[in-house]
Amino acid sequence: MKFNIITLGCKVNAYESETIKENLLKNQFLYEDTPETADIIIINTCSVTNMADNKSKKMVRRAKRLGKIVVVCGCSSENNQSIYKEMNIDILIGNKDKSKIHELIKNYIKNKEKYTKFYEEDELPFEDMEVEKFHSHTRAFVKIQDGCNNFCSYCIIPYVRKNIRSKDFNKAVNEIKTLVENGHKEVVLTGIHTGSYHPDDNHDLADLIHEISKIEKLKRIRISSIEITELNDKMLKEIKENEKIVNHFHIPLQAGSNEILKRMNRKYDLSYFKKKIEEIRKIKPDVSITTDVIVGHPYETEELFLETIKTCQELNFSKIHVFPYSKREGTAASRMLVQVEDVEKKRRSQVLNQISKELEENYYKEHIGKEIEVLIEETSENESVGFTPNYLRVVLPKKLEKNEIYKVQILFYQNNELIAEEMKKKKTIIV
Repeated sequence: MKFNIITLGCKVNAYESETIKENLLKNQFLYEDTPETADIIIINTCSVTNMADNKSKKMVRRAKRLGKIVVVCGCSSENNQSIYKEMNIDILIGNKDKSKIHELIKNYIKNKEKYTKFYEEDELPFEDMEVEKFHSHTRAFVKIQDGCNNFCSYCIIPYVRKNIRSKDFNKAVNEIKTLVENGHKEVVLTGIHTGSYHPDDNHDLADLIHEISKIEKLKRIRISSIEITELNDKMLKEIKENEKIVNHFHIPLQAGSNEILKRMNRKYDLSYFKKKIEEIRKIKPDVSITTDVIVGHPYETEELFLETIKTCQELNFSKIHVFPYSKREGTAASRMLVQVEDVEKKRRSQVLNQISKELEENYYKEHIGKEIEVLIEETSENESVGFTPNYLRVVLPKKLEKNEIYKVQILFYQNNELIAEEMKKKKTIIV
């Protein structure tokens, strides 16, 4: 039978969907690029915002109308169990047992019995998954951690992903070795709260990065996101000494006002955040630091929003991912008395997005004339597209080999990308 997977949300979901896909392929199922031509539609849902929830439910309804076998999993189904139970879904689970979906499908085909299962325990073990190769990506994502214990006031994720838990150290190393042997030159370490990776008393994220950097054919190590509080002395030392760690870090700020940070239940203030950013830039002067900012959080006045603007400009981020506050029932922020109007959240989003656009453009233009390495991800007959270690999009007007690293010189900037020419005739050779 043929299957299609619809993945919504974060890199963790992308990794988990890749695991589901590999398991089904190993069990003689065939992958289809479109849900219309598949017999089975798997929807890996997201619940980070109300919009994500609505999109997830819309995808399920659309799949149901196609009359296919429908499998639903992920954060939205975990967060809205009663709603999804009423949708008459063939196989319905939350975030646990995604690694068993191929078995659940085989049982359904054999018995024609609908299956629904959720786990109500707050303490769950890490669910081992493994991907051997990402066929749709040059970069390989590796999920090393799950869950979150921070309970930021605006966030539903700790309730739907449960407790912090980590992948076994040796299993993580071996999975990355397999991915590299199968051709991946860049690995992205990812999780719900990646920096909290701590599988045992002897290892943490810095140790894992240090160990996998010994894999000769692995050329780039990227962290999907890391909290400022996890950039301790040990991690900063590893960043300074390990040349394989890319010079791009995504570090969520969330608010540029101490008052709002406190209401968000974030674990730092602005002085701490700024000090750590200064330390990183001393280690890597050309570093790209991107961030997340929520606008319109309860009690955010115009004055406090202007503080956020000032902070973002001072920190000179290379890109800001702007999110209007989304009221998530069950969180502390949803019960706060002073809520910001939607129209005002939209306006503030537009203002901060414009600032992000200007900061991003300035950072791109700083690289005109520089020589830099590019990992090619997309190719056509007369064009190649790739990304630098600091995650700048680069276009070369010729066909190059996909998944190879080329040294290029940046010529000029246009339309959120850099135009470059190849510095060498030969590609980088990995021995």
